[in-house]
Amino acid sequence: MIPKRILVIQTAFIGDVILATSLLENLHQGFPDARIDFLVRKGNEGLFENHPYLSNVLIWKKKEGKFKSLFQLLKQIRKTEYHWVINLQRFGSTGLLTGLSKAAKRTGFDKNPFSFLFTDKFPHKIEPGVHEVTRNNALIKDEVSGAISKPKLYPSNADFDFVKPYQSKPYICIAPASVWFTKQYTEEGWIRLINEIDDQYQIYLLGGPGDNALAENIFSQVITKNKVQNLCGKLSLLQSAALMKSSVMNFVNDSAPMHISSAVNAPVTAVYCSTVPEFGFGPLSDDSHIIEVLEKLTCRPCGLHGHKACPEGHFKCAVDIKTKQFLEVLP
Repeated sequence: MIPKRILVIQTAFIGDVILATSLLENLHQGFPDARIDFLVRKGNEGLFENHPYLSNVLIWKKKEGKFKSLFQLLKQIRKTEYHWVINLQRFGSTGLLTGLSKAAKRTGFDKNPFSFLFTDKFPHKIEPGVHEVTRNNALIKDEVSGAISKPKLYPSNADFDFVKPYQSKPYICIAPASVWFTKQYTEEGWIRLINEIDDQYQIYLLGGPGDNALAENIFSQVITKNKVQNLCGKLSLLQSAALMKSSVMNFVNDSAPMHISSAVNAPVTAVYCSTVPEFGFGPLSDDSHIIEVLEKLTCRPCGLHGHKACPEGHFKCAVDIKTKQFLEVLP
């Protein structure tokens, strides 16, 4: 069967959605004439305003009536009559959408509680050396051959024009926040780093509106104020991607900005605190660096997604990272 209409489902956080773009690239290569749609949670649709391979972006308004929106999506999906629905999520809600989609081919991971409704299901295993994009692309490997593409975002010319005023001198981007506390390098650590970065570089603090308070706290303790600008909440996701693309370096946590860097092949240094790259969510840019605590901690990693606080109370996986580890990656 050559599918004419394909739906990909990934309603998790921004980073997971960006990693799923690798699958979109490979699906287009395998089926260049197919209509490809993408279902994401509300707030992530801005990533795909200029995506050349997507026909439509469906939005799950999860916080505005979760089940009502889910039912409306199911009606829309069934009406569209997709030939192939590919579900990258391992949770019940999207499994139900997939199983009841009426698509001839319904593919997903066997961990989904509704995987018994799928026509094809595959294991999802966290194994050393296996990246999430490889795990995702395993769902289509029987239909699409060839090398696995990297994740990719497509900032528009307008996005690149928007960030040009910030590019008058060499610059470094820092995304200091994370959804999870134990995946986030310390505020004090970021301040030390900024104060030791050579003044030849302009520094931009990036993040969403919710990261503004952290960024302002960092800025308030920087010695040379004019070399730092807080852009949290001032750029769209694609504008941030456009700015990061030409940065001398992007310093990020194990979080969405790392994946944004990968998706525009921007230089990136990812700080791993409570998590480890071996989980398979590491940076994929050609110029990629990993920073971790040098000491082997018996408590690390303490979980796949991080915690709201250090379970041991000392947070050594972050506080013991040295500033010189960051400076060593700069040209």
